Amino acid sequence: MDRCNSCITLPDDAKEEFIVFVEGDELYASMLSAISKAQHSIQLETYIFAYDQIGKTFVSALAERARNGVEVRVLVDAVGSSRWSSQQLIKALRQSGVELHWFHTWSWQHPLRYNCRDHRKLLVVDSKVAFLGGFNIHKENSKNLSGDARWRDTHIRFTGIKANEASQLFDLFWSGHLREVVSQPATGSQLLHNQTLACRHRLRCEYASVFEQAKRTVYITTPYFVPDSYTINELIKTSNRGVDVKLLVPRKSDVRIALWASRSLYAPMLASGIEIYEFLPRILHAKTVVIDKTWSFIGTANLDYRSLFINYELTLVSANRHLSETLEEQFLYDLKEAEKVSSDQWFKRDLLARLAGLVASILKRWL
Repeated sequence: MDRCNSCITLPDDAKEEFIVFVEGDELYASMLSAISKAQHSIQLETYIFAYDQIGKTFVSALAERARNGVEVRVLVDAVGSSRWSSQQLIKALRQSGVELHWFHTWSWQHPLRYNCRDHRKLLVVDSKVAFLGGFNIHKENSKNLSGDARWRDTHIRFTGIKANEASQLFDLFWSGHLREVVSQPATGSQLLHNQTLACRHRLRCEYASVFEQAKRTVYITTPYFVPDSYTINELIKTSNRGVDVKLLVPRKSDVRIALWASRSLYAPMLASGIEIYEFLPRILHAKTVVIDKTWSFIGTANLDYRSLFINYELTLVSANRHLSETLEEQFLYDLKEAEKVSSDQWFKRDLLARLAGLVASILKRWL
């Protein structure tokens, strides 16, 4: 099967129902279908909401439901959407009765708050069906509109208890309780903040825990690989134990300085036996981690300093075997379109590349 042109429904015996999307057109169609069927509430949270062909379709769908009495709330990041949205989008939503909030607009009273972004991409309809992942709302993810240059991303759809928990998390965030959590069963999948009242570094702690427990494989896909030294050392220790650690990052990036910073970190990982691959055809924006075909992470968080410590993120962590196998299969498929970074070639890179990496690594907390 051509994994890059499909959405994958997991088997019924998986107990938890997940659908994985790797193409924007299929994802947007599913999201719009869910929105059109909404009876009570729509909760949409996104980093980028562009007023392009894709964004206008969502505006129309949300506005139609709001005019028919459905409670529609939209939370958009002020920085993420600053160059993508427009007054037309704002006017169209608000005139139809949609509640639109901008997250952390600039304030002279709280200038540092502006750096803390809402990087979450979440849609919940009637507290029954939810979508979470790396896809923003813009035409760059559409094959129909952007062709072969479309961004490569991953999203997930889930229903039932987890969707209801996602709805509660949206409500908390909407009301300003940015680090509060909801009660979740001790077993099964978990929806994790990167920052909570109990732990400001929750995602980093979770990653370290599963890296330490890994026995066979750790497969990571991330568009921006600029983590802290602790996380890098945990990966190196994992590789040194004989675990097969593979990292997939983009060759092309929408944030070039982040790419330079990422490459500056290759040397110690290559020396430890970690295999690094650069995705060649297009911009890679997916964020997944798969451990031993047993544990998987999928959500909005990159493996970088900003996602681990600064921005607000949301990640589904699951021990669902079918989900892990599906994401691993997609990872291995993506490797076919990637080039392995050679240690010998890497250590011979020119002075300009080394200097760019050094400067970018110094700025990693602000990328």
